[in-house]
Amino acid sequence: MAELATSAERRRPGPWGTAVRRLRKKKLAMAGLVIIAVVYGSGILAEWIAPYDQEVINVTAEDSDQPPSWEHPFGTDRLGRDRLTQSMFAARTTVVITMATLLTGGGLIGVGLGMLAGYRRGWIDAVIMRSGEVLSALPGLLMLILITATLRPRYDGWVLDFTDATGLDWVRDTGFADMVLIFGVLSLFFWVGTARIIRSQVLALRESEYILAAHAMGASTSRIIWKHLFPNILPIVVVGMSASLGAITSTEILLSYLGLGVNEASFGRMLFEGGSIRTLQAHPHLLLIPGAIVAALIFAFNLVGDALNDSLAPRGR
Repeated sequence: MAELATSAERRRPGPWGTAVRRLRKKKLAMAGLVIIAVVYGSGILAEWIAPYDQEVINVTAEDSDQPPSWEHPFGTDRLGRDRLTQSMFAARTTVVITMATLLTGGGLIGVGLGMLAGYRRGWIDAVIMRSGEVLSALPGLLMLILITATLRPRYDGWVLDFTDATGLDWVRDTGFADMVLIFGVLSLFFWVGTARIIRSQVLALRESEYILAAHAMGASTSRIIWKHLFPNILPIVVVGMSASLGAITSTEILLSYLGLGVNEASFGRMLFEGGSIRTLQAHPHLLLIPGAIVAALIFAFNLVGDALNDSLAPRGR
């Protein structure tokens, strides 16, 4: 009997296995994952799978503003550039900025400061949380626009001097420097929400017996935070970070639409180019196709975020 009980325990899935099983039963969430995988995969592999060179310009009448066809599934723009290729490289921009912002602002900064504030409390907690309250009290989107617009001319000058001195022209030509500026500014604001959630969880866990035992045995603060607290709040971290992806994506696209984001391929720039009334009437594919991609991607993020919340959050267990 003992052997049968041991075998049953081995077959029983753990918390993460149970969460994955619950997630797989949610058909809308799985559809959202497919959309995210397609868009992100095309962005990551854009350099190798794009059907055309994004720099090729054909301004002849037969090549400009073509509607969708077998040769150009997403059509072409007024310069004769293939819109499918542009969409793939725009997806690459979105992948880089969202992942960098999520890992720095939402992950490293937000999770780290949240755990530190919740565990140490006192003046450290007060400084971190008051700083977050100041940032959250500001109109976030307006501040992002103001900061980006203010920094942009000087930043572009620094990048130009850097590339001239080092010969690393790809930093400017590929839009990498623009991506660094955007995700740096986004990270400045997106850590606050994550830090608040993590702090509340750490405050609830810090008085647990295993935490008190680790402290009594002389474990350092960093060891208690990362070895004992972090594994227990990891589901909340996953849920919080997944919920932030849609907001980060829409903010990045809006900044590019306003001309403050990446100067190279981006969904915001594509929406701007096809956003005039005259262009929409004559060539609706220039706006509708990138708009549909953006809407589907943000909708997919929301679906997956809700499903992860139901599967991983305590109330969903």
